[in-house]
Amino acid sequence: MIDPYKEIGAIAKATLNLPEDQPLEIIPIVRGGSTRSFYRVRFSQSMVSIIFMHYRHDHRENAYYAAQTAFMQSIGVQVPQIHHHDSDRGFILMEDLGELDLWHYRQEVWGKRRKYYLKTMDMILKLHAIGPEDPRMAGVPLMDAFNLELYRWERDYFLGNFVRKLCGVTLEGAAAEALEKELARLAARLWEPVAGLIHRDLQSQNIMIRNDEPVLIDYQGMRYGNPWYDLGSLLYDPYVTLAAAERQDLLQYYYDGLATVPHPQESFREKFHLAAAQRLMQALGAYGFLGLRGERPHFLTHVPAGLANLIEVTQLTPQLPRLGHLARRCQEALAAQNFKMRG
Repeated sequence: MIDPYKEIGAIAKATLNLPEDQPLEIIPIVRGGSTRSFYRVRFSQSMVSIIFMHYRHDHRENAYYAAQTAFMQSIGVQVPQIHHHDSDRGFILMEDLGELDLWHYRQEVWGKRRKYYLKTMDMILKLHAIGPEDPRMAGVPLMDAFNLELYRWERDYFLGNFVRKLCGVTLEGAAAEALEKELARLAARLWEPVAGLIHRDLQSQNIMIRNDEPVLIDYQGMRYGNPWYDLGSLLYDPYVTLAAAERQDLLQYYYDGLATVPHPQESFREKFHLAAAQRLMQALGAYGFLGLRGERPHFLTHVPAGLANLIEVTQLTPQLPRLGHLARRCQEALAAQNFKMRG
């Protein structure tokens, strides 16, 4: 691991052409479930600050961030400015967007929050419109596209880390087989050979607010996939509770903003709920993994909201009765354990 009081300072000063004796302050930043290390570098004689990121090469998507940032800027999506990238050592110096994200505004009146959500919708509409044949994608590194295997991995992640490990619920025999068939059909409904770019982790803590404008971060997992996955991630975000009317307002805004409408509105909403269920399984699996194995117990505080969202979505989706039943069993199991959120 790098020495934050020597190497970070030296790189920051060299990048910004500052003298070696320039005083500075280095403050570690903890961000979500990331395996990357972040530091805020402040220069004591000015108001200037930048973010230093160190990433490991055992997660290949981390090395994609700088190139993806340049691409996002080229299509008019607001992202942080990269000042320096050393791909060999895994160092990135980038713009400091501050500490306010969309989650920070979760208690504000809807009129204030809505404008941030609408501007975010405008950005992801641009992203989702770009397909594999778009010439602007030449040379842009991406993670492997969503496919049936990745959907299977997500549901296994959910069943292993959340259902079994956290909730203590085990399915066997015919019940397990019936659920697997239901979730395999869900994946088949969501999978599309031709799809657009998606963020893959579009939630309130990955949308910073800078100068009253939303800015996307943590898009290194960007890939081709189903746009409903991003919508489900944002509109059924366990970190921020949206009223049903607010959610429908945003979903309608996105639908109206599509350049082409491949599905009637009823089918569009159906696929939205299916994708939200898939995304919520992934999120709950992550909370279980990070909260228990990853020694980051604060993620467990989001379990009740995530589970309530999954139950709501399955109630709106007749195709997922077994998943809904399982979600309610998990809710009952956690209550019986007197499950206490740690964070």
